[in-house]
Amino acid sequence: MKILVLDIGGTNLKIYATGHLEAVKVPSGKTFTPAKCVKAVQEMTAGWAYSGISIGYPGPVLHGKPVHDPANLGPGWIEFDFKKAFGCPVKIINDAAMQALGSYRGGRMLFLGLGTGLGSAFIVDGVVEPMELAHLPYKHGKSFEEHVGAAALERMGKKKWNKAVHDVVAQLKTALQADYVVLGGGNAKRIATLPPSTFAGDNTHAREGGFRMWQTEKQRKQLAAVG
Repeated sequence: MKILVLDIGGTNLKIYATGHLEAVKVPSGKTFTPAKCVKAVQEMTAGWAYSGISIGYPGPVLHGKPVHDPANLGPGWIEFDFKKAFGCPVKIINDAAMQALGSYRGGRMLFLGLGTGLGSAFIVDGVVEPMELAHLPYKHGKSFEEHVGAAALERMGKKKWNKAVHDVVAQLKTALQADYVVLGGGNAKRIATLPPSTFAGDNTHAREGGFRMWQTEKQRKQLAAVG
């Protein structure tokens, strides 16, 4: 099965596909609506063969549908019919969860995406569960995101921010009894030394995660066992 993978971000839409190793990038931003997304994808992938589409969406997704419009994109995402627009089956998942799925090595894995905010997902034995840990209260009356998001990095400086990331990773890893943690997102590269049992992610893992969304339950269990 040939899959088209769309990793939608506030700055760029990245397009991957079976047989195409390099991402095709399309600028997104505040005026980027789902209709513009579809048009851009169709223009950039003209002549490509695919029978299913995976979408990594920058916001909460429930039962395969966006819960609300993203803060950094245009409106209209909640009720948009991607299956009808593309004319093929479509699966939608939170973007952090898609990158997490592509980073998975088996067992119990916590994924934390260090970007503008804090993305999060948890995978147990091949089953991915998108999470919204960012806005949970952490300490000093502030949330996890307010301690490790991009604004915190700018406010605290790299040294103090690194210390905060280490503490947040330790707290969440213990709370969820994760075997290991993967740190992804654009600011993961700013971590001087990775915390124990923690691995560096890569934004390109979203490509693999998009492919894995179409695996069968049996294939997912095999992946968990091998990892």
